[in-house]
Amino acid sequence: MLTGMQIAVIGGDARQLEIIRKLTELDAKISLVGFEQLDHAFTGAVKEKIDEVDFSNMDAILLPVPGTNLEGQVETIFSNEKVYFTEEILQKTPAHCTVYSGITNSYLNGIISKTKRELVQLFERDDVAIYNSIPTVEGTIMMAIQHTDFTIHGSNVAVLGLGRVGMSVARTFHALGAKVKVGARKSEHIARITEMGVEPFHLSEIEKEVRDTDILINTIPYLIVSASVLSKLPVHTLIIDLASKPGGTDFRYAEKRGIKALLAPGLPGIVAPKTAGQILANVLSQLLHDKLDNRKGNAQ
Repeated sequence: MLTGMQIAVIGGDARQLEIIRKLTELDAKISLVGFEQLDHAFTGAVKEKIDEVDFSNMDAILLPVPGTNLEGQVETIFSNEKVYFTEEILQKTPAHCTVYSGITNSYLNGIISKTKRELVQLFERDDVAIYNSIPTVEGTIMMAIQHTDFTIHGSNVAVLGLGRVGMSVARTFHALGAKVKVGARKSEHIARITEMGVEPFHLSEIEKEVRDTDILINTIPYLIVSASVLSKLPVHTLIIDLASKPGGTDFRYAEKRGIKALLAPGLPGIVAPKTAGQILANVLSQLLHDKLDNRKGNAQ
């Protein structure tokens, strides 16, 4: 239980609703900022404007998955008001207050550093990333079906990167009957790709290896699908870029060549917001529970 914990939930999308539901069930007291257009009410959660919140007693602040933009604005799907998360707000919080966000940026890192508060990036955690790879793969399959006129079965699929998402994508497309090859750099990744029963290649050979690709799925968050790579792809190739913005594809040159290239970060929140929210809610509730236990232990 999280009885006695004071938590501010600032902005977010449908995923945040599952987090709020879980935390209120665990008896935390929640201040909701950026939710005035939400019809649903949660027992133990109060809708407030950001300048009405008493941050001096907050144990935790939950930001949406994107955190803030570079000006400090927070995404608020359930509000028309602009909400900003500032250094001044953080300065009002107790020293033990922890900020939770999916990802971070230079602005958020800056105010965290200045106020000496702790920031937890949920998407950096292996458990969150592995759980999230499930709806990500389902969304990738959906996009592949919607944007091609051939079956996945029997098609040539190239996956770039064997991280937590890349591994799930390669395994699933292989199971659907695609001829899958996976590009990686590390020798241990090449070994794992071989063990999985799909074809490995080193990313230094990417231009040669993608010449017959029907579907190219990128998970690498830097420019890997460059103009020179795109020039070797068949025109009918579908590119699905799952890397965080701005992706790893030269989208300008892809358009010039007539290759359909789709940037698709954040698929879990789009195709399965309930499941994606439950993943975050379960991990968050455990992290908050651990924090509460530590505080109680230190107080004794």
